[in-house]
Amino acid sequence: MLIGPGGAGKGTVARLLTDRDPRLWLSRSWTTRPRRQGETDQEYVFVDRPTFEEHARRGGFLEWAEFLGNLYGTPAPQPPPGSDVLLEIDLQGARQVVAEQPDAVVVLLLPPSDEVQRRRLTARGDPPDQVRRRIETGREEVRLGRRLAVAEVVNDQVEEAVSQVAGIVERTRSARFQGGETPED
Repeated sequence: MLIGPGGAGKGTVARLLTDRDPRLWLSRSWTTRPRRQGETDQEYVFVDRPTFEEHARRGGFLEWAEFLGNLYGTPAPQPPPGSDVLLEIDLQGARQVVAEQPDAVVVLLLPPSDEVQRRRLTARGDPPDQVRRRIETGREEVRLGRRLAVAEVVNDQVEEAVSQVAGIVERTRSARFQGGETPED
């Protein structure tokens, strides 16, 4: 799982990581928030609140949570055979997944500074009041995320961050394979 505050670059790192590693399958989350300018259908499954809530009632999510007034959820993953699942989710979702799957690997992605985080959030179209709230909320997410994560990666240079996360994925695969799992597990 890739977690971190808004503006850390989780989506960019996850996309580049899955482009680089064909054995990684990125789960596409659902959300009730409006689509940002420039976002495609590849970012999220955008739905209205009643549709999301009905899917949740039917047990269709691995995890879901409300964040800043919008619902976000990870559908039960159905990756292709031989693939490892990559979740790009928030702290609340990561806690839910780890509670069900204690061996899940959590990587905390961090922006290099509050100012860089502010610029990234503003550049993607977040309004000033939401930028402020995301930065404030993000500080607490980082503090709590450090308790859950096995590693931290600062996303200052995106290619370097992707390489660091890719290294964590490979070390995890190696450790699991040495622990008796086959590459298809």
